[in-house]
Amino acid sequence: MENTKEQMLISAGELILQAFGKDLQDPSLKETPKRFAKMMLEQLEGEFYSDSDLVSKFGKCFETTGHGIVTCTNIPVFSHCEHHLALMYNMNVSIGYYPRTKVIGLSKMARIADMVAKRFQIQERMGFSIHRIMSAILSTDNVIVMIEGEHSCMTARGIKKPGAVTRTLHTSGVFENLDEQQSFINLVRSSK
Repeated sequence: MENTKEQMLISAGELILQAFGKDLQDPSLKETPKRFAKMMLEQLEGEFYSDSDLVSKFGKCFETTGHGIVTCTNIPVFSHCEHHLALMYNMNVSIGYYPRTKVIGLSKMARIADMVAKRFQIQERMGFSIHRIMSAILSTDNVIVMIEGEHSCMTARGIKKPGAVTRTLHTSGVFENLDEQQSFINLVRSSK
């Protein structure tokens, strides 16, 4: 199956180059369709995993008796807008939760954010997926996810407004409280 996807992407790379009148026999372009295919398979690896797959893949937890907030902030990711296939960049994902009886390894939060971002996405769905995965793994609703990022579909085409940042916030449980949200946002801002 992977080979079929790679072959399709090689053909897509060839078509893109041909659409712009490029010679596929040019020594500097000869391997470009293959490099393009490998890059796309790497950058969109998350397309091969559902949210429930990621719950299973990254679900190892550790017991705890602590009740303070756990955060992992400013996790750098990038994604591709599903509307234009354009890059979403300078993205940072910040995750927080209040554990009930277990905590997840810190690197797992970064791995979840990274894998969810490696899909054709919209930022709103990305945050919702990360939130849902974290809630399922931790068996708690006390989860918050904030994403900030730039979208080249808005900064490099169309309205062309470089520097415009989109922020999304996904909350549940105690984080429905505005004071809790503000405390989390302050933690994120202070860690930059």
